Amino acid sequence: MITRDAQLKLQAYLDGELPAADAAEVQALLACDAEAQLLRDELQATKSVLTGGETACRLPESREFFWSKIQREIERQESRAPELEKISWLEWLQRHLLPVSGVALVACLAGIFVLSLGGSSGQLGEMELASDDMGSYTFRDQEQGTTMVWLYNRNADSTSAEPASASEEVLQ
Repeated sequence: MITRDAQLKLQAYLDGELPAADAAEVQALLACDAEAQLLRDELQATKSVLTGGETACRLPESREFFWSKIQREIERQESRAPELEKISWLEWLQRHLLPVSGVALVACLAGIFVLSLGGSSGQLGEMELASDDMGSYTFRDQEQGTTMVWLYNRNADSTSAEPASASEEVLQ
């Protein structure tokens, strides 16, 4: 098995990039190793295919003149100031007010949704009676902004002056 270092040296040898001492070492390797010879043949075939497939590109002018034309064109395009686009008032309205109106529509819909979930009927609190035997009286004082709820037992003796169970709750 030929090592990676030996493979790289063989490639450099074929390209003519090795010093004389290393070149002699690669020649000795090629003389005794069949795998190194196969690699050499493969690298030479690849090099000949690649070299033969290249097309020569000749410029009609010198290299310096060609690159100076490219540089001048780049500088010309960079120096050109961008022109501001003139837009009509209708385009301005579409560009600015349509997004704002869309956001306002979403906000209104969200507000309506929140209000419908809340079910606010103008009352400060809500009371649910746990039993059908219970009743309530409600007194609202608009001037002081208070509400009094009186709970009573419907099954209690109607002749008694005091209800059997009563409680008061003041809501503000």
